[in-house]
Amino acid sequence: MEIDPSRRNKKPRPLLESERERLDEFIDSIHYSARYSDDQFEYRHVQLPKNMLKKIPADYFDSSKGTLKLLWEEEWRALGITQVRDVAPLANPRLTAFIEPGLGTL
Repeated sequence: MEIDPSRRNKKPRPLLESERERLDEFIDSIHYSARYSDDQFEYRHVQLPKNMLKKIPADYFDSSKGTLKLLWEEEWRALGITQVRDVAPLANPRLTAFIEPGLGTL
């Protein structure tokens, strides 16, 4: 799967400590779907609380699409999202999907 480099920051933008602290209250409210798969990938959706989105830094968003950018692993982990290694996120305003190449690797 090709990732469009224009849909993400050129390099990971770490959260400032103050930004991270504003997000801490939402960590336990992040919703993770069950994993599911097709012939190529395993998927999992992550739904962020609406109020959490208001506290995520603006440069994590793609203003032309009204969604989160495709985040680097360091970025989505800093938001409090937990996943296994080697997953790629897909963008949606409140719903982030992660796909993992290869079946049986979760």
